[in-house]
Amino acid sequence: MSNETSTHERVRIYITGDCEGLGKLSENLTAHAELDLIGGAEHVAQATAALAGGHLDCVLHATRSRELPAAEIAAIREHTRAPIIVIAAGESASLLEDALEADVADVMLLPQLTENVVFAIRKAAHAKRQVAVVGSKQRQGRIVTVFSPKGGTGKTVMAANLAAAVAKYEAKRALLLDLDLQFGDAAIVLGIEPEKTIYDLVVAPGELDVEKLAGYITRHPCGLDILPAPLRPEDAELVTESKLGLLLDVAKEAYDVIVVDTSPFFHGPMLATLDRTDDLLMVCGLDVPTLKNVRLSLQTLELLSFPSHRIRFVLNRANSKVGLKRKEVEAALKMKVDIEVPSERTVPLSVNRGNPAVLQDPSADFSKAVRELAKSVLPTAQRATSQRRKVLSFAKG
Repeated sequence: MSNETSTHERVRIYITGDCEGLGKLSENLTAHAELDLIGGAEHVAQATAALAGGHLDCVLHATRSRELPAAEIAAIREHTRAPIIVIAAGESASLLEDALEADVADVMLLPQLTENVVFAIRKAAHAKRQVAVVGSKQRQGRIVTVFSPKGGTGKTVMAANLAAAVAKYEAKRALLLDLDLQFGDAAIVLGIEPEKTIYDLVVAPGELDVEKLAGYITRHPCGLDILPAPLRPEDAELVTESKLGLLLDVAKEAYDVIVVDTSPFFHGPMLATLDRTDDLLMVCGLDVPTLKNVRLSLQTLELLSFPSHRIRFVLNRANSKVGLKRKEVEAALKMKVDIEVPSERTVPLSVNRGNPAVLQDPSADFSKAVRELAKSVLPTAQRATSQRRKVLSFAKG
């Protein structure tokens, strides 16, 4: 037994519910060398925190009912994607039949040999891991970082609308990661009041993997996942470079596109993000202070050896009549503007309503520009590296 055990990774399980014979089974599973029983709760409502950790390989749910406990299984599913094995006492043909149509990995009727239960647990956990491996091989997401060295340029609005466009109109798995860690507003722009943030994820026990990440994201109705900034500014310091680097690596396995909203500083989290960034969208506006900061940022990026061909300039509110034009911006930056995005009344209205303009008013010129930008950041998008990309212009005037 010892040699066999050494070749296996211990399977992390959790037990909910109750039935005749569960106590003895729990004792045997606790003593088993191949299993790690994290804990248990009679009622699913008492186990929400443990289930949501994303670190479980399998959940055993015991029931005294002769029918499939569909409501309890649904309640478990709200917090984890770990496979579920239903445990019941006696004989129940209807329970076995119903399980074939439900999101259940297996049904075990007690009394049962402990090794039979362990085999079912290992089989369910192995199937889950195989799905994760296949998914990671198929998907290697792109990281699109939206940055501006000055506040007020519309960076967060741009990031939120871009991510929503990728999810809604391109039907891609998209994650919006808010790394403006002290004062992030991405959730507000999307009209979301999240229960969990990136802070909760990085301080949670257990190894970070795709399933654990899924337990901490919030889903927007358009299909976009969001991992918001911490609710309290003082929690930002716990999101370290090493934890963030691991988070981004895991996210690339789960998503086609990860849009990162950032703070206007070159601090540790920003540097860790740059190391993994495929496209850096530099948002600039038609004002001299912003252009000055953008030029300084370009110098910093050069010192960091960030590849210049990954930088794309987004001229926001490009149709504003403020005495500066695109040619003057390009002359100041000594670089070409790649994307022009117009200013429209629908944008501030959408922010106040908590509904991205690209969803609220798809026919607006702002939305059209963002949707074209979304197409260009997809993993399959073709880019010319030997010359500057085609200018996407939807600005009026």
